[in-house]
Amino acid sequence: MINNSDIQSLTDLELIDIYKSKNDKSIIGELFKRYIRFVFAICMKYLKNIEKSEEAVMQIFEKLFTDLLKHNIENFKSWLHVVTKNHCLHLLRNESYQIKRDIEIKNTTDVFMEKHDFLYHDIENDSEDKFNKLEMAVNSLSDEQKMCIELFYLQEKCYDEVTKITGYTMNQVKSYIQNGKRNLKIYLTN
Repeated sequence: MINNSDIQSLTDLELIDIYKSKNDKSIIGELFKRYIRFVFAICMKYLKNIEKSEEAVMQIFEKLFTDLLKHNIENFKSWLHVVTKNHCLHLLRNESYQIKRDIEIKNTTDVFMEKHDFLYHDIENDSEDKFNKLEMAVNSLSDEQKMCIELFYLQEKCYDEVTKITGYTMNQVKSYIQNGKRNLKIYLTN
């Protein structure tokens, strides 16, 4: 282990070289002290949320333990800026994906929300009968409709994922889901 005052006097690249050769975790601690405000400021710029930014800072510095061993870095601050920006963009993409997915589910589940007695069961036998009827209704769908309905609702895949899994076009997937919902509603209301 290197003396604390020695660590503080080394450049970023010298610290990284020592980390690569000795795998001394205190090196990451020094880089953390030097760049925590810098990384936090970048995270705030993209995430615009203190808690999310603080969490992102910790995730980024945790990744340094492995990332520094993989990459040849010539300018640590510039490299760290890019890593931080990419991490934040990844978080935003995931958040955007989840919001999009939630909207898709909300927009397409209205058909199942229309009948409250379908969701709230007072009697066990009644609920079992309804589940059996739902299972029969799903089995009555065409193979395409059944596959798209199961992927979208039961496996919670988004439209893009369903198109990739099934090989159907986006319009076909939407049509199969819409027609499948309509057929389920008809079957369940008869």
